[in-house]
Amino acid sequence: MTTKDIDENVRAELNRLRESIDNIDAAVVYMLAERFKCTQQVGHLKAEHQLPPADPDREARQIERLRHLAGSARLDPAFAEKLLNFIIAEVIRHHETIAENVPPGDG
Repeated sequence: MTTKDIDENVRAELNRLRESIDNIDAAVVYMLAERFKCTQQVGHLKAEHQLPPADPDREARQIERLRHLAGSARLDPAFAEKLLNFIIAEVIRHHETIAENVPPGDG
């Protein structure tokens, strides 16, 4: 059976839900873009002051915080942790790249 073969009311509800999902996906992308704009600024600040790209204590606090928020939102905390770990790894990669491009003595 394909979506063409289902009841018109079911198809309409499916389309409505998919439109909501599409809107949420767009919001997630824009929120991630804003987050990365902020973390880029952090990366430049760290590089200018010769701070390490990673901050394991902050990362651990953020993971614990996000796990708690996920639980409150009825989202699997393990999934939230995996997502944040993926984002953190990308942020650290950006910070390392920024640090590599800061001329010596600029910090």
